[in-house]
Amino acid sequence: MKNFLSLFLIGIFLASGIKTEAQETWSLEKCINYALDNNIQIKQQALLSDYNQNQVDQAKSNRLPNLNAGLSNSLNYGRTLNFDNTYKDINSAQYDASLSSDITLWNGFTLQNIIKQRTLDLQATILDLEKAKDDIMLNIAASYLEILFAEELELVAQAQINITQQQINRTQQLVDAQSLARGALYEIEAQLAREELQLVNDHNRVQLAYLALYQFLELPVFESFKIEKPELPDVRADISLETLLEVYKNAIHIRPEIKAATLRVKSANKQLDIAKGNQYPSLSFGANYYNLFNNRYADFNGTSISFADQLNSNMRFGMGLRLNIPIFNRFQVKNNIANAKLQINDFEYRLQSAKNTLRKDIETAYTNAIASLNSYISSDKALRSMEEAFRYTEEKFNEGVVNSVEYNQSKNNLSVAQSELLQSRYEYIFRTKILDFYNGIPIKL
Repeated sequence: MKNFLSLFLIGIFLASGIKTEAQETWSLEKCINYALDNNIQIKQQALLSDYNQNQVDQAKSNRLPNLNAGLSNSLNYGRTLNFDNTYKDINSAQYDASLSSDITLWNGFTLQNIIKQRTLDLQATILDLEKAKDDIMLNIAASYLEILFAEELELVAQAQINITQQQINRTQQLVDAQSLARGALYEIEAQLAREELQLVNDHNRVQLAYLALYQFLELPVFESFKIEKPELPDVRADISLETLLEVYKNAIHIRPEIKAATLRVKSANKQLDIAKGNQYPSLSFGANYYNLFNNRYADFNGTSISFADQLNSNMRFGMGLRLNIPIFNRFQVKNNIANAKLQINDFEYRLQSAKNTLRKDIETAYTNAIASLNSYISSDKALRSMEEAFRYTEEKFNEGVVNSVEYNQSKNNLSVAQSELLQSRYEYIFRTKILDFYNGIPIKL
């Protein structure tokens, strides 16, 4: 078993060495920038913003007059109204042309309110895009820290193996000198096998953490890289309840999801104004031009009338105002107003829900940060005690006072204490970074 694990470890590290020779080193900032440029969800959200920009542009363009042209032709057979206003049995071809335009002068301020509503919707989707980017940043930061944590565990496991290997060498010498029973050597060799297995597990954890980061970046594994190992901040007991309240107060004013929810409440109010505007009359102005040509039109002498003469004689202009007064429309206006009011209530509930979610997230991050800080303080004390205990046990083991079982137990306790300290440290760093992020401070390591 020992030889198999040793060969397996050698194969892993050789493969890793071959793979990483040409690999780049990416910082957290580079990972975040790459994700913001390539993440599919962010691109989709950007498309939605572009769509809403088009909606704003169209709403503004609806204030302009329209202009439409029409062309048609017809073939007439049998009795046909002639140019002299008499009916004759003739075959003819007629060509008609028209040009029309109209513009809305007033419709209960509906056009203006639609523009305002579309603008609010656009601003909300832009903030949704910011929220999507924020979520990606947090996920990448969590994956980045998970890699750092897993690599630290791997280093701890390797250090444990080195210590055990040194102890095996010492024990082998004692066994060869017949100062110690061979069973003690077997016990430590078994411990080495367990530690080598743990190293394999820790190495796999590193690879899985990298895989999670690659997938967040939408990056294939064969385009892999190594992350940069920054100098992590010290663990300090500088979190207070007042700080938590300040973070929440600041987050309410700067978080994009709260701003977006607030804008959607305003948009719903504009929808109510639009629905109310349909109660009022609308006034529009229109103008049109019409002309035609018929190939069989003739004057009283029977001479065909030329194309130019027909155009001069047949053209017709028209213009006028049109007032549309709503009287009864099957209660559509009434029901639209009622539905708009319900929608306002719905978006107000969504706003409150967004605030509650934000508060809960901040409280959770704060509570986890406090818990990880307390855990770090306890784990630091425990590690120091375990280091002293292991040093004492190792000395006694070398002197033959304690057996290999007690030695391995002390060594395992030290390994657990080191792992717990690392876990609480990285948990604290991540939670405090979340609190900083909610407070408007960019994530940096």
